[in-house]
Amino acid sequence: MSVSVLTIVRGRSSHLANLIAGLERQTCAPDELVIAWMQDAPSPLPETRFPVRSVLVPGDPMPLAAARNRAAEAARGEQLILLDVDCIPAAGLVERYAATVEAAGVRLGDVLYLPPGGVERIDDDALDRVGVRHPAKPELSEDEIRATPSHGELWGLSFALSAADWRRAGGMDERYIGYGGEETDFAARLERAGVTMAWIGGARAYHQHHPIHIPPLQHFDAILRNARLFHATWGRWCMDYWLGQFAERGLIAIDDTALTVVRAPTRDEIDATLDATALFS
Repeated sequence: MSVSVLTIVRGRSSHLANLIAGLERQTCAPDELVIAWMQDAPSPLPETRFPVRSVLVPGDPMPLAAARNRAAEAARGEQLILLDVDCIPAAGLVERYAATVEAAGVRLGDVLYLPPGGVERIDDDALDRVGVRHPAKPELSEDEIRATPSHGELWGLSFALSAADWRRAGGMDERYIGYGGEETDFAARLERAGVTMAWIGGARAYHQHHPIHIPPLQHFDAILRNARLFHATWGRWCMDYWLGQFAERGLIAIDDTALTVVRAPTRDEIDATLDATALFS
């Protein structure tokens, strides 16, 4: 069964280089890596033992849903592994995802968050020692398969599914532009299409650190726009955690049916949310 790894990129060249280095170490190499560049031109890439193909999907705000769709359309593999550009795959990730195709339609891998300071060398044992599990995600044994009835657990950092199931769900909704909502919408599409989901132990990746905003006020307009789109589509809100933080700051008012902007965040407020050391929001 052929396997395509997909990632989408804007900048983050060092993170991408580490993702590729992780793929070079796989116990079972992918048949290809497909990179959707959300920029005007690809960046230089190292030589690899597997083919690397590129598609260009520029645009502002970042066309996250469209970039994933273009990567999936360009992929030639029967199985798709979607990795965030910040993720370094452990050596067994591709093999484990490929070995569990019968477990569920969508397979969610384990992700450990790495501390600030960069990655000196790609060594699974060393990264396991310093990586931190997200407190909201399950701890999995290496051979565990844990079915989840909640498609809301879809985690865009690392997951796998067949190209047929991607098409069955209809891909991602390209009306979502900029940050937020497109993955939750895709999860709802997968559920509507009857595609099952499970957590897969042993398919581990390591999330490379980068500064984050808590909450992500720099994406205020995109989050509100995409939240309204999701509500209009599915009759409920997504990104509730962030919307709640916006409401607590007096920026929005929200109830079951309406979201109203009280005021936009100031530049000083946006700058004050930047945290250079936090691992996850």
